[in-house]
Amino acid sequence: MRPTTRKSPKARRSPRPGKSETRGERNIRWIEKHCRIPEGTYVGQLVKLPKFQRAIVRGIYDSPTRRAIVSFAKKNAKTTLAAFLLVLHTVGPEARENSQLYSAAQSRDQAALVFDLAAKVVRMSPELSAHVIIRDTLKELYCPGLGTRYKALSADKKTAQGKSPAFIIHDELGQVAGPRSALYEALETATGAQEDPLSIVISTQAPTDADLLSVLIDDALTGADPLVKCFLYTADLEADPFDVATIRQANPAFDEFQNQEEVLAMAEAARRMPSREAEYRNLILNQRVERVSPLISVSVWKANGEAPAGDWGDGPVYGALDLSSTTDLTACVWVMERDGLWHVKPLFWLPDEGLRERARQDRVPYDVWHEQGYLLTTPGKSIAYEYVAQELVRMMETMDVRKVGFDRWNLRHFAPWLAKAGLSEERVKDVFVEFGQGFKDMTPAVRTLETALLNSVLRHGNHPVLTMCAANAVVKGDEAGGRKLDKLRSRGRIDGMVALAMALSVAHEGTPSLGYVDEPLVVL
Repeated sequence: MRPTTRKSPKARRSPRPGKSETRGERNIRWIEKHCRIPEGTYVGQLVKLPKFQRAIVRGIYDSPTRRAIVSFAKKNAKTTLAAFLLVLHTVGPEARENSQLYSAAQSRDQAALVFDLAAKVVRMSPELSAHVIIRDTLKELYCPGLGTRYKALSADKKTAQGKSPAFIIHDELGQVAGPRSALYEALETATGAQEDPLSIVISTQAPTDADLLSVLIDDALTGADPLVKCFLYTADLEADPFDVATIRQANPAFDEFQNQEEVLAMAEAARRMPSREAEYRNLILNQRVERVSPLISVSVWKANGEAPAGDWGDGPVYGALDLSSTTDLTACVWVMERDGLWHVKPLFWLPDEGLRERARQDRVPYDVWHEQGYLLTTPGKSIAYEYVAQELVRMMETMDVRKVGFDRWNLRHFAPWLAKAGLSEERVKDVFVEFGQGFKDMTPAVRTLETALLNSVLRHGNHPVLTMCAANAVVKGDEAGGRKLDKLRSRGRIDGMVALAMALSVAHEGTPSLGYVDEPLVVL
């Protein structure tokens, strides 16, 4: 059956706003009459826009607007509001015949979010779905009666050239690092052929002042261009970041539909874990904070080191190896669970030649730690894998080693030395498991390490080299909420903490219970 081609009676034939109804009020009325909540607790119910969203809609449409910037924290239905506005311009009173509409995002997955919500809004309404064709594979909405066509675009593909958009949603523009975005510029310059085009930027804040969204917000706040509106909800940088009043500043939906318990749980996690505070400030308080922060506080680390690591006994052992390429620190960390506690045995290597010079350079007593037995050395100016392999194989002969996490990049260089040290190829394949250093593998590893430290179930005995690595370790976050230990931004060597996180993660997969209650992963 062919789709209808008649015009939607609620689009071009809608009456113009009267004296008692502004353009913004008309649009609010239309959204609340035709749109349903696409997902969540109240899915399927007719929309009742909260006060802050009504203020945004009126602010955009009740006076001439070329660009509107809407910025508040996560979990305040930014993407849902964007979906309502897209439907409003596709088939509602803001629709223009034969116009092109786009939503733009930095990743394909992010771009699909706006489309998915807009498609759900259309499907839930018998009247809207009678006039709008949904093309899921193309991420398109098409209204034959009006000729309006909406499509989701991402920076992953070069699809912005040759467009002539009348309406654009720039979703999560805060993910753009630096002052320029090819996709943003291509779409914005393409609106020149349109009369009164409208762009809406809807995003949490970017991490730094130099990023594109920050530049746009700062310019809008000057008021130099009356056609640019800015609706910014951000927490005061000087306020207590964990106070409810501060949270409300960046979360206009806190007393409306937001899950307060979830948000307050994120605040409490950030209060206890320094590694989560920067991410919390950026995503929940909508502050310009680069998401790089210390992994763990000194007090939490020391609390886990008050008791020394106990005797290992005959239990299963898990480990991880973080090999240096030439002269950097190489770390191997073994962990074993007993009576609900995780006992930690770290090993570290540096080249013997130039050890004192390296100690002066890094401002840490490598030479003293070597004399005390906390640091091993290999002959020469660079790490000799042969000696690392020999020690590793020797220890594996005395312990029940189940799995060893290993950076896949270095295993091919290290495997021959393991064979020379007497470890069979079959044993290498059975024990050594690849462990990526990106967000995918390191996010659960960081989570497992943090949870163990918070629950005080690690027994590392304040090993001085490992403690140095803990003090230097910082965590970097990505747009999807992933986290990893970042060597480039750390203040010094963190190889021991990388190996510890990997070892606990490998053990977590191989052990039914870690001996403590794991915290749920907080997705910001």
